Amino acid sequence: MVSYQQQIDKERIPAHIAIIMDGNGRWAKAKGLPRTAGHQQGVETVKKITEEATRLGVKYLTLYTFSTENWNRPAAEIAALMGLILDHLEEEIFMKNNVRFHIIGDLQRLPAPVQQRINECMERTAANNKMTMVIAISYSSRWELTQSTKIIAQKIKDGILNIEDITEQTVAEHLNTSFMPDPDLLIRTGGEKRISNYLLWQAAYSELYFCDTFWPDFDEAEFHKAIIDFQSRERRFGKTSEQLTEQNNTIS
Repeated sequence: MVSYQQQIDKERIPAHIAIIMDGNGRWAKAKGLPRTAGHQQGVETVKKITEEATRLGVKYLTLYTFSTENWNRPAAEIAALMGLILDHLEEEIFMKNNVRFHIIGDLQRLPAPVQQRINECMERTAANNKMTMVIAISYSSRWELTQSTKIIAQKIKDGILNIEDITEQTVAEHLNTSFMPDPDLLIRTGGEKRISNYLLWQAAYSELYFCDTFWPDFDEAEFHKAIIDFQSRERRFGKTSEQLTEQNNTIS
């Protein structure tokens, strides 16, 4: 029997995969465990998927870890999540796999020790170049778009930028994600079918993949299935199938 891994076309690996890691709490509840146990197991999944994405040749892996709305959760759960971030930002996984660490989100809202640990990890992995693993923490697209709008407005006020010169590229250059390409594939685990204020601008043409598997149970085989599904789709970006065929024939 051909495995999922063997079905993957190594020449068509998505350059950027974004994931909404959903289902930690429900995984724990189903097992009669506290929600924090689900988050702890979720960290182990992060390690597995980061290593597998690196092995496959993914260039950017962006993980939705903590949204701006998550600040409304119980204080004990937030504290536990922040503790996990401190404990599991292990440089070993980054250095062993030549992975650069980056972050997007409102870093100023994080506790000072978490900010310090994140900055140290970014500095020490800055020269790694096989893959960039991006954590979206204290992040939401509405926050990001609001911030970028303020920056652009200030530049107009200061005479640095003219209104007439604003393009889609201008907006993209002022987003938190300006250092990387838009995601080709956006995966959400846990059974929900929405993108929950995540990379709204960037995911305009992303292929969306939803699965029922809770994040703690999302293993390499599940990851492979998502990539295989992505590779089965025709990405037209507003064009027709005929136009794409003509374009490909011209290139070849």
